[in-house]
Amino acid sequence: MKIPRSPFSDQTEDLSSSYQYLVVAVIFFFLIVLLRLWYLQIVRGSEFRVLSESNRTRVQDIIPPRGLIKDSHGLILVDNHPAYDLAVIREDVADFDKLADRLSGLLNQPWTEIREKLEATKMRPAFQPSVVLSGLSRQDVGALETHRYELPGVVIQVKPQRKYLHHQLASHVIGYLGEVTQEQLNNPDFKNSRMGDLIGRYGIEQQWEDQLQGRRGRRLVEVDAAGRVQRLISQINPIPGYNLVLTIDEHLQQAAQAALGDTAGAVVAVDPRNGEVLAMASNPTFDQNDFVKGVTQEQWKALSNNPMHPLENRAVSGQYPPGSTYKIVSAVAALEEGVVTPDTKIMCTGGYPLGNRVFHCWKKTGHGYVDLHQALVESCDVYFYEVGVRLGIDRLAKWAKAFGLGEKTGVGLATEKSGIVPSTDWKRARFKDVWHQGETLSVVIGQGYNLATPLQMAQVVAVAVNGGVLYRPHLVKEVTDVDGQLIKSIEPQVIRRLNLKPGTVKAVREALAGVVSEPRGTGKPVRMEGITVGGKTGTAQVVGRNILELHKKEIPYKYRDHAWFVAAAPMEDPTIAVAVIAEHSGHGGSFAGPIARSVLEAYFHPEAPIVRPESAEAAEAEDAVAGD
Repeated sequence: MKIPRSPFSDQTEDLSSSYQYLVVAVIFFFLIVLLRLWYLQIVRGSEFRVLSESNRTRVQDIIPPRGLIKDSHGLILVDNHPAYDLAVIREDVADFDKLADRLSGLLNQPWTEIREKLEATKMRPAFQPSVVLSGLSRQDVGALETHRYELPGVVIQVKPQRKYLHHQLASHVIGYLGEVTQEQLNNPDFKNSRMGDLIGRYGIEQQWEDQLQGRRGRRLVEVDAAGRVQRLISQINPIPGYNLVLTIDEHLQQAAQAALGDTAGAVVAVDPRNGEVLAMASNPTFDQNDFVKGVTQEQWKALSNNPMHPLENRAVSGQYPPGSTYKIVSAVAALEEGVVTPDTKIMCTGGYPLGNRVFHCWKKTGHGYVDLHQALVESCDVYFYEVGVRLGIDRLAKWAKAFGLGEKTGVGLATEKSGIVPSTDWKRARFKDVWHQGETLSVVIGQGYNLATPLQMAQVVAVAVNGGVLYRPHLVKEVTDVDGQLIKSIEPQVIRRLNLKPGTVKAVREALAGVVSEPRGTGKPVRMEGITVGGKTGTAQVVGRNILELHKKEIPYKYRDHAWFVAAAPMEDPTIAVAVIAEHSGHGGSFAGPIARSVLEAYFHPEAPIVRPESAEAAEAEDAVAGD
């Protein structure tokens, strides 16, 4: 018998099926949740953990103190002092306009300027402090701290700031700092720098950046919801930069700059025994402290467009015809090549005919018969015209290069220039032309294509008096750590030895001493009591002789002659060599000589007050010799 189907059975089956679907859906939902949890906690767990931590902790950079710079006696020339910056962490700032309003009122600065600087922070990571204002005063810091809770995202950073203790002293040598550029940050050489850091831009500050900058530290701090620091969690201290001990003598540097006064030019003093640069002054100069907080566009434009070029280090980048100071090279070349002896006499009638032209001596009436000694003492041009003809330009160029002319000295300043040593090959490469003998006559007395820097000419006189050893000049003597422990000592480096004959050294030394001590010497203004000074005058023409017939005051400044003087002392055993260039000043003995004497006085009598040289007009009036 067939049992009838219950009408509720179909409903039960439908409920059972629906329940199964519901169970599957719930299981599927929980699987999705579990998968999501697995993804968030396992796959990206560490990432979100860092993000979570960063909501309550921040890593702050600690800028290391930059290494000190000292003079050769340990006197501090460049130091650091605390400075305050206002930085902003962008992700903690809800309203930039409102923040600009508050900062403008508290700091009494234009709203538009602050708003522009806040806008510029968008170029940097939102979670890192971006410097908005530098060099805050203590009053500014006090105002900001008082209203700290009204300024979410604002951070006051304390950092060491450069301080140049002697305004304008050796500014071209020491240099200055500037903010690192984005291009530099992309360079692996600047991997330790961050946006907003100050790095060396010029001089020693630039060349020794790796040693001076130190290594940054960092601190981990806990912050509240507004980004304000609550407590210090941990800290890694920064490592200060190494200190530099320069070869520069602060007193001698002061004397060199004082001696130049208002004269555009340069003074270089070196130790002929080891190549140490004792003083290097360039005028006009500038104050490095102006760059500490960053120069404005107007300030930079005023400096860079100044016709006197105060940013140029004339000691290493000023290239001038060396004038008669070059006769030291010509004399050594003539003796070493055997074209003359110390006793060879040449007649000077005031002119030297060559082809259809007469090359004049500075003394129109002539010097009569002169030997090498007299030719250097009285700076006879005709004697050296004959020397030039006998030597030829290429042998002369060979000796000029041996003295270090025509190449950078390697002193370690980025702006150094090499000058020019002309030769037949040089002219062919430069002008696609042959050399003419008349050009040799100009070169042999330091004119023509000749160009040299004051540092090179200091090297020339140093080599001439030290027996023929060319040292690489250097500005840094030692590198020490923050505790004064020696890290590195800079040893003298010999570039080359000229192997001069003893007779050559003796003849040239005696002649250079005669330039200063003898009655007819052109360097009489440099005489010193109790010190045997040797030297050589030089007057470098800027234009041809025709304009020089005018009275000096009638000649436009830019066309006036440059005045040179190179010196060494004491001649019995020289310990200092000096080169002076006084731009557009006139005769070397009258104008550059007194500057050199002031430097020598400061060197041999450091206990005495620095003496400025007498006026050029007075020196010229006392100088009986109208020549070089």
